[in-house]
Amino acid sequence: MTGTMSSTRLGVAELAAAFDVKPGYLAACGNGVLPRAAVAAMTADLARCGLGEATAADYDAIVTQSRGLFADIVGVPAEWVAIGPAVSPMVAVVAAGLPDGAEVLVADDEFSSMVLPFRATGRLVVRTVPLVELAGAITDDTAVVAFSLVQSATGEVADSVAIAARARAHQALSVVDLTQAAGVMGVDATQFDVTISHVYKWLCSPRGVAFLTVRPEVLPRLRPVLAGWYSDENPWGNCYWPRVAEPRGARQFDTSPAWQAFVGARESLRLFAEADLEAVWAHACDLGDQLCRGLGIPEQHRAIVSWPDPDHAKLARLTAAGLRASGPLGLIRVAFHVWNTPEDVAAVLQALGR
Repeated sequence: MTGTMSSTRLGVAELAAAFDVKPGYLAACGNGVLPRAAVAAMTADLARCGLGEATAADYDAIVTQSRGLFADIVGVPAEWVAIGPAVSPMVAVVAAGLPDGAEVLVADDEFSSMVLPFRATGRLVVRTVPLVELAGAITDDTAVVAFSLVQSATGEVADSVAIAARARAHQALSVVDLTQAAGVMGVDATQFDVTISHVYKWLCSPRGVAFLTVRPEVLPRLRPVLAGWYSDENPWGNCYWPRVAEPRGARQFDTSPAWQAFVGARESLRLFAEADLEAVWAHACDLGDQLCRGLGIPEQHRAIVSWPDPDHAKLARLTAAGLRASGPLGLIRVAFHVWNTPEDVAAVLQALGR
């Protein structure tokens, strides 16, 4: 571990105080809100860029620190972490390492970034089953089981312990999207072979910063199809051919970083690296359950609450009331994070006439 974790965790109120978000923002599952420190850091950096005072090498330490902070948040050594721009390119490095005809098992209604890289070339066989059946559907023919720890559309939390155990028993790779989990709940990425997370949602970072974690023993089963000048332990010393050293470890999957995005991400990741994520999850789920009770539907014990809205009429009413929510798969989807309060629940219920 990198040692950046604090022994004193930030509570929900302290975290909420770091944001200037307006009341009624219920869409962290679609797009997080930048904390004040991230906005200030990016603004100052853009000013430096505008004056010609910034150089590319200035950002290397920022990327390194961001990598370490994310490693601490998901509980892995920094050496296990690669950087990238989004989820799907990182899934592609897993897909590229699979032999023709290999079976990839995914859940029904999985977010497409976790599926399309496996389907794109037509080389692989993608099989889908309901999420609750995912663990039991893994067989000796399964090369990869790929799933989101928290489902994007519904907020359902996968039985990751059972899925990972079954995958190990059948020598299948467990490939897990943490995008809807990291930042709102405690995550232990060491239990999976590969994890991927775009941090612009619950980790409240700028879009364009994502992370891949890889257990060292499965490195040979992935292919660095996105390799570039930054895919090296010392990119500044070896960026002209043929003086490029062969990359090793997770760094071989690095892609060239979006400098300004990392400036903001470092500040957001610092905040959540010191957060009491169990308290964040309890806070979010409590608000979710309050909403469920007000709606007269079963409590879901999730940070994301969704229920049917096939014509998007309910979503339209929330939008008209100045509330930010979303509507995938014929559902209305509301997300609760650190800045949300019982007043937000009351506003939703009032907008829906409850």
